[in-house]
Amino acid sequence: MTAKLRILLPQLLVLAIVVGLGAYLIHNTLDNLARQGVATGFAYLDREAAFEIGEKLIPYTSADSYGRALLVGLANTLEVGVLGCILATILGLIVGVARMSRNWLIRHIAALYIQAIRNVPLLLQLFVWWDLFRVSAPPPRQAWQIMPGFFLSNRGLTIPLPSFEGGFHWDIPHLAGFNFAGGHIVTPEFAALLIGLVIYTAAFIAEIVRAGIEGVSKGQTEAALALGLKPRQALFLIVLPQARRIILPPLITDYQALIKNSSLAVAIGFPELMAITNTTLNNTGQAIEAISLMMIIYLGLSLITSALLNWYNARLALKGMAR
Repeated sequence: MTAKLRILLPQLLVLAIVVGLGAYLIHNTLDNLARQGVATGFAYLDREAAFEIGEKLIPYTSADSYGRALLVGLANTLEVGVLGCILATILGLIVGVARMSRNWLIRHIAALYIQAIRNVPLLLQLFVWWDLFRVSAPPPRQAWQIMPGFFLSNRGLTIPLPSFEGGFHWDIPHLAGFNFAGGHIVTPEFAALLIGLVIYTAAFIAEIVRAGIEGVSKGQTEAALALGLKPRQALFLIVLPQARRIILPPLITDYQALIKNSSLAVAIGFPELMAITNTTLNNTGQAIEAISLMMIIYLGLSLITSALLNWYNARLALKGMAR
């Protein structure tokens, strides 16, 4: 027996045991469900959902299927995930740079923010933001006008919306009865989820940015200053472009965590993937299929995020080698 075969055989044996155990569990589960008369399979996705969804990016009514409802939840999760990653990156970059400021006050405020936010559970932070919008904000008739056209009330943040009907103009919200008409309403649930995820994730990104900047040789900054660049120019033109290759790999993990953490929205009533899956599960009783499908979707989102950023990181590495 060759050395290669001796190494391969134990791995094949372990794989066979895992596959056999998995097949046994699946067969046993399906057999038990069949004996209890519980339906199995994914045919339920074509049945009428018969429940409404408050917030949706794609058209949906209660007469649509469970599959359509699941797509609405996925779209809401993607909306929060994409916006959250962009805003958390911007805030994390600002805080990470501030963490290394020569100004004592700015440096310590950034450090306090990082330590405080990272050590408070995210779910608790979401409850705080949700309570701030739903309970602390006034009713629409006494709404706070943040700036012209922007109103904050317990119904959410009402903002102007561009309109192209009859030529381009801004659809300015105005009070009509007990609520606002016109514009667009950012609901308290969506605002609380997005703000909570951004602030929480940005605290971790800030430390990644700080580590990336410190990973670039100080000689690069000294050389840039010697050439007449200002400190800010040296940071953004010389240091940060080189730090990207250090920052990106751990940044992937934070992006994946933000997308998965969006599932905590079920606690504050935002209809993302987890919330709609729970409603589907309660209505159909097909827990295994609903949970399995949700796990596959979250796994797919994580793998796609990782693949895109790894591809971008590989391109940066190739550009660095070309130089």
